[in-house]
Amino acid sequence: MKKILIFFGGCSTEYGVSLQSAAAVLAHLDQSRYQPVLVGITRQGAWRYYPGGPQEIAADCWQPGSVPCLLDPSRGARRLILLDENWTCLDFDAALPLLHGKNGEDGTLQGLLELAGIPLIGCGLLASALCMDKDRAHKLASLAGVDVPRGKVFGRGASAQELAEAARALGYPLFVKPVRAGSSFGVSRVSEPSQLPAAARKAFENDREILLEEAVPGFEVGCAVLGTRQLTVGAVDEIQLAGGFFDFEEKYTLKTSSIHCPARISPQTARQVQQAACTVYRALDCKGFARVDLFLTPEGRILFNEVNTIPGFTAHSRYPTMMKQIGLDFTTLITRMIETEEEG
Repeated sequence: MKKILIFFGGCSTEYGVSLQSAAAVLAHLDQSRYQPVLVGITRQGAWRYYPGGPQEIAADCWQPGSVPCLLDPSRGARRLILLDENWTCLDFDAALPLLHGKNGEDGTLQGLLELAGIPLIGCGLLASALCMDKDRAHKLASLAGVDVPRGKVFGRGASAQELAEAARALGYPLFVKPVRAGSSFGVSRVSEPSQLPAAARKAFENDREILLEEAVPGFEVGCAVLGTRQLTVGAVDEIQLAGGFFDFEEKYTLKTSSIHCPARISPQTARQVQQAACTVYRALDCKGFARVDLFLTPEGRILFNEVNTIPGFTAHSRYPTMMKQIGLDFTTLITRMIETEEEG
């Protein structure tokens, strides 16, 4: 039986989201084929081996009974060391990070696993870092032939005048985003110049660089991609907004928005979205699995938005829903994800 080291939690603003993903994956994992070895990372960044089930993870009461642990960094060791009285060692075969946002989805953990020679399920260091960086991901996608929104990047030393001039050139409304952040943390929709300074401060709270980006007319579509050499593409979904934008609250509560899967677009347009998603996936060196988000304008133009290298994995999240539409139930999907590691 293959032993899978599963990471959850994380020193990130998306700690709670990771708990829900990990609980769902653990509940649907085919445990006749795979034995989970669970490591929770606290909000403070402490690693703890967790021997329990998914309910405690989902309720964020998993820490009692957990044991401090560390990863043996020796290349090929594939061993988790528990800091108990016996210094118990647990072997495993591959690692599946289910961490969202910084310090887990951005290449930091992936780099540690690659340094230790641990087979990694999902995107590696390079793809994880690139996809977290909106500016550099857009530049590579554009070079690969996929359109991207107009935008301009600024560091902390940028003056209010520079920001205002860039905003005027882009036109209002526009978006102000941290270059590196997930789940729309620090993102603001700016409708007039008076809102720009506060939006910039909010974005800088989440990263050292911010992106001013045009507001693209139309709506957002997403595409789940699975595989490394040969790709399986899920049904395209569509985000219908009643107003505003798809911020953190809307992503996880859907108070005023709806997600349609499959998207309410023509089969031909859906194929074009899927093709663009695969192009971006390849251009950013993704492997294993990822969700590619794009914009579709009223004229039918497709523009790249971002890639989530570790998308949400509750049973009702977008990625599993898109794959369910093509016949992959959640348990089968998790098995296929684990099997992608063997593709190399």
